[in-house]
Amino acid sequence: MIDIFGNAVLDYQKGNYSEDIITFSSLDEEDKIPLPYLFRDYKEMPELEQKALDLCKGSVLDIGCGAGSHSLYLQETNRDVTALDHSKGAIETCTLRGINKVVHSDIHDLKGPKFDTLLLLMNGIGIVGRLGNMSRFLDHLKTLLKPGGQILLDSSDIIYMFDEDEDGGRWVPDTGSYYGEVEFSMKYKNQESEPFFWLYLDYKTLKMAAEANGFNCQLVRKGDHYDYLAKLWLK
Repeated sequence: MIDIFGNAVLDYQKGNYSEDIITFSSLDEEDKIPLPYLFRDYKEMPELEQKALDLCKGSVLDIGCGAGSHSLYLQETNRDVTALDHSKGAIETCTLRGINKVVHSDIHDLKGPKFDTLLLLMNGIGIVGRLGNMSRFLDHLKTLLKPGGQILLDSSDIIYMFDEDEDGGRWVPDTGSYYGEVEFSMKYKNQESEPFFWLYLDYKTLKMAAEANGFNCQLVRKGDHYDYLAKLWLK
């Protein structure tokens, strides 16, 4: 599979920035991921991300680390952080940025060690793809958590993207699937990825899935536009 994301961030890191990643989804025709945004520092991050980083404790696994901005901040503030991504280009970028501990792996293939904090930012829970995969994913995260460990994640309720009726409700097409399952593809420098699903979870659905799989779930903070930060820990 073409490493669209990794190729793009590696280009930026090496000073070869000429265009952004273009995304196509089942909800929007076209959007962009601006590469400079992926290299932002702490003061440029949204408040939800800043709060999540402030709450990180002990050893931290930054799942889906991307260009490594969260890991880099944690390392610079003397936290024990490991940056993980399935993208080879992303991991090479993290190494070039000076992140000491990096792992090139799909999270589902990681067998250890265990961590005090599992961090999934920039809607990192999206890697689950479909709501039906949540139980398997959460069960796997249990194997990576130390006793007393926590999962910190942010996500968004994308109900706002659907048409509003006169009563203020939202009209969601009955497709038989959860409305937060969005199909994406990405394009960069005339290369295009295969389609993939990315999951956006409303908090109520996250809480139900977490509790059904043996986790407590706490809403830490709401964002300005249907987004939120949540904390999970084992009962």
